[in-house]
Amino acid sequence: MCYYDNYKFACNDWKWGNFRQHCQQEYRTGETCGMKMVYQTLPLADKCTMCEKIERKKRRVEKHKTDYQRWAAADPQKYRFSMEKALEEMKALGQEIQQLVADKDARFRQIGNTRRG
Repeated sequence: MCYYDNYKFACNDWKWGNFRQHCQQEYRTGETCGMKMVYQTLPLADKCTMCEKIERKKRRVEKHKTDYQRWAAADPQKYRFSMEKALEEMKALGQEIQQLVADKDARFRQIGNTRRG
């Protein structure tokens, strides 16, 4: 149970930081026992990389949505293929967003299960 810094993002996700202190179980110099305990929690104003990816994809969906609406209002027949491509992109991005959210939720569930067991 060696001690490490813990960084907490604005989205409540976290990551391990630098090694800070050896525990009593480990007597070899330069070695750690393998178990990590929090030495101190340091708040970060940024969001985690997973949340940033999700936000970027949501912005792209919004852009495709506004493009689609603009083309539909102007001349739907002229922009038919662009509108179809925008719909396909929105669908693909929606699936990617769902996958990223599911991955993030699975990570949090995994942490919760290790604490109980």
